[in-house]
This record gives sequence, structure tokens and C-alpha cells, in this order.
Amino acid sequence: MSATRADTLPSIERVEPGSRRAWIAVFGGLIGAFMAILDIQITNASMKEIQGGLGATLEEGSWIATAYLVAEMIAIPLSGWLSKGLDIRRYMLWNSAIFIFASLLCSIAWNLESMIAFRAMQGFFGGALIPMAFRLILEYLPDSKRAVGMALFGITATFAPSIGPTLGGWLTEQFSWHYLFYINVPPGLVVMSMLAYGLVKKPINWPELKNVDVMSVLTMALGMGCLEVVLEEGNRKDWFGSDLIRNLAIVAAVNIVIFVYLQFKKKDPLVNLRLLANRDFSLSTIAYFLLGLALFSSIYMVPLYLSQIQNYNSLEIGEVLMWLGFPQLLILPFMPKLMQRFDNRYLAGFGFFMFGVSYYMNCHMTADFAGPQLIASMVVRAIGQPFIMVPIGMLATARLKKSENASASTVLNVVRNLGGAFGIALVATLTDNLGRIHLAQMKETLPAVSPLANGYLDQTAAMLQAAGSDPVTASQQASALLGQTMQQQAMVQAYNDVFFIMAGLLMIAVVSVLSIRKPIAQT
Repeated sequence: MSATRADTLPSIERVEPGSRRAWIAVFGGLIGAFMAILDIQITNASMKEIQGGLGATLEEGSWIATAYLVAEMIAIPLSGWLSKGLDIRRYMLWNSAIFIFASLLCSIAWNLESMIAFRAMQGFFGGALIPMAFRLILEYLPDSKRAVGMALFGITATFAPSIGPTLGGWLTEQFSWHYLFYINVPPGLVVMSMLAYGLVKKPINWPELKNVDVMSVLTMALGMGCLEVVLEEGNRKDWFGSDLIRNLAIVAAVNIVIFVYLQFKKKDPLVNLRLLANRDFSLSTIAYFLLGLALFSSIYMVPLYLSQIQNYNSLEIGEVLMWLGFPQLLILPFMPKLMQRFDNRYLAGFGFFMFGVSYYMNCHMTADFAGPQLIASMVVRAIGQPFIMVPIGMLATARLKKSENASASTVLNVVRNLGGAFGIALVATLTDNLGRIHLAQMKETLPAVSPLANGYLDQTAAMLQAAGSDPVTASQQASALLGQTMQQQAMVQAYNDVFFIMAGLLMIAVVSVLSIRKPIAQT
């Protein structure tokens, strides 16, 4: 009987890599990952409207984004174990269904607390779709088509966050912020249909589910969750000046150390961190971290600069950011062919170099530097990103075994997300601190240029008097305008410094990818 079963099941339970059914499964996974990554950024441009609808303050509203990111960070490391136990098909279908349901719940949230709970649910079940899409490419496509799969994954990983604020701002402007969540329903149902058809149904592997190391799960959830909160909320709460941030940082550090120890100790770990002993994979993770850091820092800094310095609204910001997304669509289709002709290391190095150049183009800004002046650097950044995402995915997995794909996908996606969280925390802190330093330096030099300052005050006061203000009020208003001008100039210089620092960090990524050994076979 067992022999008969062995003879008959493979044709039913196995999908031929590269077949039509396999491609449908891969496309379903990619659309699901695109939705999950898009939802990280789609609320950012509409946060004021969401806060107004829920009666929340600016600081309270920040937890709407933080809840999603924390839950996503916890879900990604669990995806390898849960997909093995539940089987890929069942796991992805359940996650897709609950992600859609959570999106609908977000649209009817009645207060801040309910929105935070529903966003956490959305992040947990949507976050699992990201590493699973990467894994489907590795397992359901033949080696000759893997570059095409990686190019498509590059669209989800870099294009989705780039257009998130643009799409979010447009939906809110044209309809309402509720449509930020309604939009997930139609593609979500399509994803479920594609996955249901493309993936084979297998029984639940109860021994795998029961064999989980509970301590690994708990320490991972506490460590990664607390670390994400520290990085997202630290700058707003004065970092270690806040008891909350200090305590969460201690909890994160202790639990992450215990988690790492357990993964190296266990024969069958939750996440196979031994992969980091592989030189090429380790160098690839450094590149992935810096990619996440640079990508999400850019998406954070540019809208902040435009709103803070140029007073742009969400729709105007979106119109600038779209130049970071759409040019990628012209390049990504050519990446598989380029990867056949050129060494992946040089392609990735070129991409990181272009990314760094785009940051350097923004480190000489003045107060007159607005959206139109930022477009050139956005296009250069958009050109560089496809050259990074596709080749680096191939380099990272070139020397791994098929059994290591699940852990590799988990590690790479966690590292990229951590890079994004570190990047946002870094640029937010640097911008604030450097802005204060530049403002203090201006105030120190003010006596040395007091004739110019006095001339500016007298001229401005005269203009205000001519507009109808009395002499005393005009003098006060002129002083206030001088203070605002100094504050603006200080912040512009701070942004210039941060862009320069980010350009330097990306040069480290160039060295990292060029240090990877040449792949055994370049397809």
C-alpha cells in the first residue's frame, strides 16, 4: 500500500519548477508581498487625516505605523517554521485571508486603540507574505529563470515603498483615508485564487509544529518586537532619556542574545543563523542591511524635508516621490539579460554606487531646493535600485542548499527590514541633533555679523510697517522672521550632512558586494 502511495502521490503533490502552475503561484506570492510592503508606507502621507478621523495626537498616531512594523518583524522569523508545519499553500492562504480581513477592520476602526490593534494584525499576517514570495522564487523556478523571479521580487521590495506615499496621498485626496485599506481587498482575493491553484495541498505536519522551541519563539518575539519599538519611537521620546525606551532596549538586548545563543545551540533551530558562517551570504546580508537603510531613509527624509522646509502637502510630496518608483519599471525587465552578460557583483556594486551618488547630489541643497530640483537625484536613485535588488538576491543564495532556502529568505528579509528601521532612526536622530548644532553655531556667529543682521531686521520691520503693523509689533515680527530663517537654514544644512553620511555608508555596500566570491555558475 505504501509503495502504491509513493507511486501515485508525486504527480499530484509536486509542481514542476517553471511550469505555468508554478509561475501562477510565484506571481500570487509576489502580488501578496507587494501589498504587504506597500502597506508599510501607504499610510505615511495620510497620517494627519487618519489622526483627525480617530481623534489622535501626532505622537499617538505614530503607533499606527509602529504597530504594523513590530508585528511584521515578529512574523518574518516565524514564517519558515509555520510554512513547514502548515505547508506553504495553507500558510499563505490563511495569511492572505486574515490580511484582507484586518485591512477591512482598519477601515472601520473607531478609535486609536482599535486602529493600532488592527494594524498589528495586518502587519503580522501581511509580513509573512514577504519572505514566502522570496522562497517561492527559489523553490518553484528553475535556475535559468531565477533571475527573472528576482527581478520581479525587486519590484515588490523597492517599487512598492517608493509609490506607497504617492498612492496613499492620491487615494486620501480623491476619496478618503479609508480607501488606503479598501484597496487591499480586490488584489487580495486574486492572490488567494492564484495561490490556491498554483500550490499543491498537503497535510499538516503536526510533528513539525509540535517540535517548536517555545523559548526561541518567545525570545525572538520579545527581542525583535522591542527593538523595533525602540528604533521607531526612540527619537520621538528622547532615546534613553525615556524610561520606556531604556527598558525596552534592555529587554530587546537580553532576549536577542538568548535567541542567538539558542539558534546556534539547537540542531534544528527556528532560524538557521549558521548560514552567516558562509562568507558570501554574510557579505550579502551586510549589503541587504545597507539597502534597507538607504531605501527607507530616502523615503523618510525626502517627504520630511519637503513638508518641513517647503510646506508641501501629501499629494505634492507623492508627485515628487513617484520619480523614485516609476523609472525602475523601465530597467527591471532588462536585468535578467544584463545578469547573463555581466558579473552580478559588478552590477550590484554599480547599483549601490549610483544610489550613493544620488544621495551626494542632495548634500548641497539651499532653502530654494524644492521638488523640481530633487527629481534628478530621484531618477539616479531609481536607476540604481534595480541593479542592487536582483543581483544581490542571486549572490546571497548562489552557494546555499535547497534545504537552507527558508532560513535564507527569513534572514535576508529580517535584515532588510532591520536596516530600514535603523536607517529611519539614524536619519531622524541625526537631522534633529545636527539641526540644533547648526542653529547654535549660527547664534554664536550672529554678533560677528550684527550689522548685517540689524540691516535685515530694519528692512523687514520697515516692510511690515508699510503693510500696516505698528513699529513695536513690526520689530517683534522681524525678529521672529529672522529666527525662523535661521531655523530653516540650520535644518537645510542638517539635511545636507545626513545625505552626505548616507552616501558614505553606501560606499561600504559597494565594497561589501565586490568582496563576494564569483558565483560558481552565472546564468
